[in-house]
Amino acid sequence: MPLTAQRSRLAETRDTHVRQVFAHGGGDAALLLSMADGMCTFQPLLETCPGAELDMPCARYDGFDHFATLLEMLAGGIADGSIPVPE
Repeated sequence: MPLTAQRSRLAETRDTHVRQVFAHGGGDAALLLSMADGMCTFQPLLETCPGAELDMPCARYDGFDHFATLLEMLAGGIADGSIPVPE
């Protein structure tokens, strides 16, 4: 199933943000600091895309894929305890 126009725009917005962070010399730390701003375009995709459909914007947009992978690694680290979370 193809991405809807709205989902594609959300993915493209996230991709553009990641590319801008990298273009200005930022890396993963800068992306994490900007994550709150980015969640307004990422969270709707997580909530409305079936898992397999989320692979489509990852394949199409490198920046979006990087952001998704970074969040996945962060969630995994929190889950396994290697990243401490304040109580």
